[in-house]
Amino acid sequence: MSKINFQITTPERTVYQAPVDSVTLTTEMGEITILPGHIPLVANLVPGEMQIKVAGVTTPYVVTGGFVEVRPKSEVVVLADAAEHVEEIDVKRAEEALKRAKDLMDNVKRDDVKFAEAAALLERSLTRIRVARKKRTQRHL
Repeated sequence: MSKINFQITTPERTVYQAPVDSVTLTTEMGEITILPGHIPLVANLVPGEMQIKVAGVTTPYVVTGGFVEVRPKSEVVVLADAAEHVEEIDVKRAEEALKRAKDLMDNVKRDDVKFAEAAALLERSLTRIRVARKKRTQRHL
């Protein structure tokens, strides 16, 4: 079976780089799964879970935005604002960020730039918590 040459990069580091069987991620248009031979595509990512499948094993990552580019010859590059493996998520820190975001949203005007920043922080924090809890629940089944 052919593979996808896959890479996730953030401004800080290359998070993952290896051949994979498939990648599922959330774009502005909805969730997509990329398989070998996918047509070229560029799409904006929204905060959400990304699943990388290799040899029947699915590994979850959190991506907080960015974009995906599907290139010819089964090459896929994700340029993410931030991305982390589910095991890297510090749930306590994410819950503290969630509280800070809610407090900020309560204290700024709805048309304020700070409100938009707080809303983005809230969305990122909720995504990180959801994905981490989902993975931990699956481990206990």
